[in-house]
Amino acid sequence: MPRPEDRAIESAIAAHKLPGGVLWVERNGSVYHHAYGLRAIVPHEEAMTEDTIFDAASLTKVIATAPSIWILIERGEIALDDPVQRYIPEFRHAGITIRHLLTHTSALSPDVPLNYEWSGYDTGVKLAIEDEPTNRPGVIFRYSDINFILLGEVVRRVSGEPLNVFAAHNIFEPLGMKDTCFLPLVIPSGVEEPGRVVGTSDRAATHPGPSTTLGMTNRIAPTEFGLRGVVHDPSSRRMGGVAGHAGLFTTARDVAIYARALLNGGGPVMKPETVRAMTSRATDSAIGRTAGWDLDSAYSRPRRGGATSFGHTGWTGGIFWIDPESKSFYVFLSNRVHPDGKGSITKLQVDLGGDAPAGMRFPNVVNFITGGANARNGIDVLEGNRWDILRGHRVGLITNVSGIDRAGNPTVDLLRSAIGVELVAVFSPEHGFGTSVILSRVDGEGSVASGAAHESTGPSASAGLRMTPIPTYSLYDERRKPTSEQLANLDTLVFDIQDAGTRFYTYISTMELAMEAAAEAKVRFVVLDRVNPIGGEIVEGPVLEGKTDFVGIHDIAVRHGMTVGELAKMFRDEKHIDVDLVVVPVGGWKRGMYQDEAGLAWVNPSPNMRTLRAATLYPGIGLLERAISVGRGTTTPFEVIGAPWIDGEQLARELHIEGLTFTPTRFTPDSDMFAGKECGGVRITIVDRHALRSVAAGLAIAGTLDRLYPGKLDRSKMQPLLRGNGPLEPFLARRAKYLLY
Repeated sequence: MPRPEDRAIESAIAAHKLPGGVLWVERNGSVYHHAYGLRAIVPHEEAMTEDTIFDAASLTKVIATAPSIWILIERGEIALDDPVQRYIPEFRHAGITIRHLLTHTSALSPDVPLNYEWSGYDTGVKLAIEDEPTNRPGVIFRYSDINFILLGEVVRRVSGEPLNVFAAHNIFEPLGMKDTCFLPLVIPSGVEEPGRVVGTSDRAATHPGPSTTLGMTNRIAPTEFGLRGVVHDPSSRRMGGVAGHAGLFTTARDVAIYARALLNGGGPVMKPETVRAMTSRATDSAIGRTAGWDLDSAYSRPRRGGATSFGHTGWTGGIFWIDPESKSFYVFLSNRVHPDGKGSITKLQVDLGGDAPAGMRFPNVVNFITGGANARNGIDVLEGNRWDILRGHRVGLITNVSGIDRAGNPTVDLLRSAIGVELVAVFSPEHGFGTSVILSRVDGEGSVASGAAHESTGPSASAGLRMTPIPTYSLYDERRKPTSEQLANLDTLVFDIQDAGTRFYTYISTMELAMEAAAEAKVRFVVLDRVNPIGGEIVEGPVLEGKTDFVGIHDIAVRHGMTVGELAKMFRDEKHIDVDLVVVPVGGWKRGMYQDEAGLAWVNPSPNMRTLRAATLYPGIGLLERAISVGRGTTTPFEVIGAPWIDGEQLARELHIEGLTFTPTRFTPDSDMFAGKECGGVRITIVDRHALRSVAAGLAIAGTLDRLYPGKLDRSKMQPLLRGNGPLEPFLARRAKYLLY
C-alpha cells in the first residue's frame, strides 16, 4: 500500500514540480527509502535510482563546512567567538566572529556580486572579504552565502588543506560516504573516460576531491543550463566548484550515514559534546539558529520534530532534518531545477513534514508560507537600500510583533542595529508589542542582544557590550498619540505595523494620530508600507458617516482595499496634516494578492487575529462582535459565531453565502461575550475567498439571525462599527488618487 509520503512526492512529480527524487527516513533503526520519478528529462529520460548523486547546493554548509569548522574547534585550532579577522587578517570587520558567520548573524550581504564577470576561487574570497555589513553583528538573521564562503576559507587557512580535501579526509572517508565529494567530474590523474567532462577551473583540477569511480557520471542528476556534475550555484561555479556555501555532491544514502553519525554522538569524526554544541541554539536573535544549522527560520518549513530538532535545505531541491529526541531523521534529495529552473518543492516540503511513514511522524512546529510571489514589504525595501533615508537620523519607531522583515527579523532589531541609524524611542499600539522584548541600544561596535528573549548555548553573542535602554511608550493608554516631549529628540518617526484591511482595526488610527503628532513636532514621518493581507482590489462599504473616533478615524469604507502607505497619503491630504511624509513602497505585490499569495509569512498582528482566514472574515464577522460571540475566548476567533439562543443545525441550513460554508458547532468561550456559557452556532469555512464579500456576508448573517430569532439580535450594537449607508462610488473616486500599486 502506498505511504502518504509516496503519494505526496508522486503528486508533486505529476504536477511537474520536480522530475524525481530520493527519500530516506529513519527512526530508531527503522528505515524507509525509495526513489521516485525521473533522474533526467532532457536530452532523454532516465529513471531515478536510489544511488543517484545530487548537487547538494546549500546542504554543503551543514555536511561539509560547519562540521569542518567544528572539528577544528574541537582540536583547539579555532574558537567560536574569535573574530574572523584572527584567521583572515585582511577581513576588516573586527566585530564579526566565527559564531556570526555560522549563525548568519554577521549582517553581511546574501551573496557576492554576480552582476559582472569574474572567476576564480581567490577572486570569490576577495569579494566576500570586501563586503560591507548593513547592521552591527549578532542582532539580525540574514541568510548569506558570504558567511560560508568565508568559513570555507577559514578551514583552508587553518588546516592548510582546501575545504574539499579537509572534509574528505576528516568526514566523508571516516564515515564511509563513498559517493560524497566536490568536483565529481575531475578525473583522477592518469584516468581517462571518453565523453567525460573535466573540472571547471585550474584551481579545481589541482585540488580534486576524493577519486570517484568510473561510471559515476551516469548517476549524477542534471540540474539547469545543461549542467551535470558541475555545481549549479553560480558563485561556487565561478569559484571553481569548491566553496563553503555550495559545491558538494552526494546521495541520500550518504546523507543518511552522516545523519546517523550525528544521532549516535558523532563518532568517528567528532565527540558527542562537539555534536551537541554544533546542533544547539547559538543565537540570542529572534530567529533561532545553531552554529551551522537551522532551527526555526523561514527556511525550516516545516520544522520536523521538537524544540531540539535541526536541519537545512538546498536550492536544488534537498531537505535534511534531524530530531534527536525521537532518534529520527529525514532526507529528501531532488533536482527540482531540472531542466528549466521552474520546479518547486516548497509545498512538498510541508506535505512531507505532515506525512512521514507510520511510526515516524514529526509534528509541524513552525508553519511558513509556501509558494506565492516574492513580495517585499517596506522594511525589506529599506533594508535592501542599506537604510539610506534613515542614515544619520535619530529615529523613533511605532511597531509591534507584526513588524518583521521577510526573514522574520523584528523591525526594532533591524533599526537598532542598522549602521548609521540611531534608534532612540519605540512606541507600541493597542495590544502592546505582543512579545517579550529586551530593547537596548549598542554603544560602540560589536554584537547586541536581540529584541526577543531566548536561551542560547555557549557565550552570549552580546558578551562584554554596554547596553543603553531605549525608552518605550504605549500609544494605547490615556494618550493615543506621541507627546511633544517624546518626539523632542527625534528626526524621523517610522511606522511599521501590519494592518488587517478593515476600517475599525485600530492600527491605522494609531498611524493617523502619530502623523498629527509628527506634524506638530516638525518630525518627518516614514511609513514602511505593507501589503494589504486580504488584497487591495475588493472594496466594501459602507463608508463611515458622522463623527470620527478611534475605531473610525476617517471616512473610508469598512473594507477599504488600501495599504497603510496609501492610507497615510490620503490622511495627509484629506485631513490637511502638514507632515513631511515618506512612504517606502512594497515591492513585487499586485493588488489582487492576499498575503500568502504574496509569499509573506503570517504573524498574528493582534491576539485574536490568528490566521489569514480570520482577517478575511473580519470585515463582516467583526461587525457582529458586540451582539453575539464571534469566537473571542476560543481558539478560532472570527471563524466561529454563536450565542446561547442559536440552534447551530438550523442556522447552518439557512445560511447560503457565496464563498463560505457553515458547519454546526457548540462552544463555550472562556472570555469576552458569553464567557463560560455554552453557545450554539456555526463554524465558518472559506471555500472561495476571491468570490467572498465579507461585509455582505456579515450583514447576511445578521439578517438570517433576525429572521430565525426575532428580537434576539440587538442590531444597534453593530452600528458603532458599521456607521453609514451611503454610496461607495465617491469613496472609490477619492481612493483612486492614492493607490500606489
